Amino acid sequence: MSTAHAEEKVLNSPLDAVPVDSVPQPSTDSNLTLTVDPNLPQNDLWQRIRNGYALRKLNSPLVANHEQWYAKRPDYMQRMTERGQRYLHFIVEEVERRGMPSEIALLPMIESAFNPGGYSTSSASGIWQFIPSTGKHFGMQQNWWYDGRRNIISATLGALDYLQKLHGIFGDWELALAAYNWGEGAVQRALTHNRKLGLPANYANLKMPSETRNYVPKLQAIKNIISDPASFGLALHPVPDQPYFVAVSTSKNIDMELAAGLADVTLDEFRALNPAHNRPVILQENSEVLLLPVDKVDTFRANLANNSLPLVSWQAYKSRKGEQINGLATRFGLSPETFRSINGLSTKQLKVNTGQMLLVPLNGQSAENEFGAFNTHPALASQLPENTIRYTVRKGDTLSAISRLYKVSVEKLQGWNNNVKTLNPGQHIFIVQLDKSSQVSKADRNRRKLGMASSRKKKLMHKT
Repeated sequence: MSTAHAEEKVLNSPLDAVPVDSVPQPSTDSNLTLTVDPNLPQNDLWQRIRNGYALRKLNSPLVANHEQWYAKRPDYMQRMTERGQRYLHFIVEEVERRGMPSEIALLPMIESAFNPGGYSTSSASGIWQFIPSTGKHFGMQQNWWYDGRRNIISATLGALDYLQKLHGIFGDWELALAAYNWGEGAVQRALTHNRKLGLPANYANLKMPSETRNYVPKLQAIKNIISDPASFGLALHPVPDQPYFVAVSTSKNIDMELAAGLADVTLDEFRALNPAHNRPVILQENSEVLLLPVDKVDTFRANLANNSLPLVSWQAYKSRKGEQINGLATRFGLSPETFRSINGLSTKQLKVNTGQMLLVPLNGQSAENEFGAFNTHPALASQLPENTIRYTVRKGDTLSAISRLYKVSVEKLQGWNNNVKTLNPGQHIFIVQLDKSSQVSKADRNRRKLGMASSRKKKLMHKT
């Protein structure tokens, strides 16, 4: 903001469309050279990926098991490849530019099934499934407004940077992939252990967790299916060998719903390309570009030029010293409860911190419904395991009480629900029942809720 008390950032001038290639790129590792036969057909992206295969082929029972798993789930494969069509061309271009094996472009299939908006049980997020600490290490900003781990460009560049770094350390792609999944330090310790015992220091002979042991075989299974889907009774969703999106630069704020409308795309499509934004307004300080389908850029620019309405219905407000939550809520036409929910403030918090950035509507009417609809995060449910329930928050519920009821940590509960800080009655949250001891029957949930209500002062009024 230009002043300490500026309350609104409006997009006043047309946005400039720039090609994706103009996005700043990191340095590359050119140690590996791939040979691509120019006589092979290049009319679809799958063939281009096949042409660049360079990893050592694995043949093992683990590979066969994963091949069977995917082959038995054609609907899953269809959904995954349909989602992936948005991102694959950009990833393949960057993988090839760095001289990396093209199989690396398939990693999001086993990491996230190309679901950009979900969280894992370990709070990893985005198509490359960065945990918070690794994401921060590679420059991915994470706050209540924005999660750079879900930014398609930033996360892809960060993942490939990390994989190149790991390959440089271990000199072996299988070990690099294991380290991407298990951690660099864990692989180093396993290698040291084998060397001390005089054992082979390679991927096949390291003692490692089951997930990591299956990681490379799972990628090999995906590779084999992409190579010859018909032999597995599958058909790949066609993906043209051409860019799907263009990065459009922006220097101002804009409502996500309005941006989607100006581009004539659905909000779901817009969010699939711009999943890093947690709130209904895109703040320029979090991201200087938004992604649009290639064939919608001209539409977006024409509609933007002809638009006479405000481009934001939400505004970023910087709080002043001593401002009270109740006073701010009244000022912006909200109830204190809605104001707290929108801004992730504790129910016990009476004041906001001086200089704190807050999200408030330009018009308080229907703000609660609009924000609630935006913040449901439907992609989250599809990313979490099958043993996930949707819990409806009741009056008096807190994160700590629900975490005790379901025998999970508050941190995991927050990770599954976009780092939620406070709860409001009627709100829905997702809970992964990690084991049988954490599974709560409907009858028991009702009994426990009644118990919660009767002893709210004793059990529930804790700061979370």
